[in-house]
Amino acid sequence: MNSVRIVTIVGNRPQFVKAAAVSRLLREAHEELLVHTGQHYDDELSRVFFDELGIPAPDRELGADSGSNTEQTARILAALEPVLAELRPGLVLVYGDTNSTLAGALAAAQAGIPVGHVEAGMRSFDRTMPEELNRVLTDHASDLLLCSTQTAMDNLAREGVSGEARLVGDVMADVSLAFREIATERSTIVARLGLDPREYLVVTAHRAGNVDHPDRLERLVCLLEALPPPIVFPVHPRTRARLEAARLLDRLDAVTLVGPLGYLDFLELARHARAILTDSGGVQKEAYLLGVPCVTLRDTTEWVETVDAGWNVLVDLDRDAALAAVRRTPPAQRPELYGGGHAAERVRDAVSAYTARL
Repeated sequence: MNSVRIVTIVGNRPQFVKAAAVSRLLREAHEELLVHTGQHYDDELSRVFFDELGIPAPDRELGADSGSNTEQTARILAALEPVLAELRPGLVLVYGDTNSTLAGALAAAQAGIPVGHVEAGMRSFDRTMPEELNRVLTDHASDLLLCSTQTAMDNLAREGVSGEARLVGDVMADVSLAFREIATERSTIVARLGLDPREYLVVTAHRAGNVDHPDRLERLVCLLEALPPPIVFPVHPRTRARLEAARLLDRLDAVTLVGPLGYLDFLELARHARAILTDSGGVQKEAYLLGVPCVTLRDTTEWVETVDAGWNVLVDLDRDAALAAVRRTPPAQRPELYGGGHAAERVRDAVSAYTARL
């Protein structure tokens, strides 16, 4: 097998989780260097994932910090150019749909370095979402498109994306399957919060479309006020800042607000929930993998299979629809959708096959 240098670019929680599945296997066959952009600069959102999941320490940290999408993407692009020139990888690997993903793909493509995109082909078809623009542009800049689902493969074919597409499954499923028992052994969060399994709801909300617009943020708060307790809400820092600025935080006195959670705590909390309400794509998928009903606080989703299977309902910020979704009984069946825990192996093999031809 031809060993090459691979630079993997990560910057936020879902990417750290996915790297936990892929990096170990990649390093058995190749030289991998990890570049952390600093898109999530809070230790609670970043360092804890490296510690808990055994992700290799970053070889470079760019310190991109926060800011608008344009500002952050520009900073990451500028910081990546000299790093890629120095490291001279044979392939740059990016994950998902963040500013780090787009900046990594553009910096590599402009330097003439092949790009591999894990979780390629996902589409919500909502171009108002920054993540949708990021994923579409990244796919068209990529050479190796590693898809979680057949739907993603079909999306790429319809768009005429020129890179090589491979169906590998979803690496998040690998991590969820591998770590759920570890989470049970190590996490005490359910008992610590005084919760009874299957009797509480978990909420996450951080999408700009929900928390950056005052009217939608208030609708979100109205929805949370109507939910049956107990409710646990791990609050993203930017969401907390928006709630405080709008003077809405005090209205959530019936909700248990906690800070950002590490992966093991969140996995254990989610696993024993009655249902999860979220605007996160990754959490929708995590809920499905754990067999927990999901209520998505958006009117579109990339993970359409979870809706088709009956485990996920799109309600946007409709309070009555959310209440009805929380009360429903989940389906009796939950088909295997995401690769059965072997996606990371398929990513490694696809990367090896591709780089062998370079």
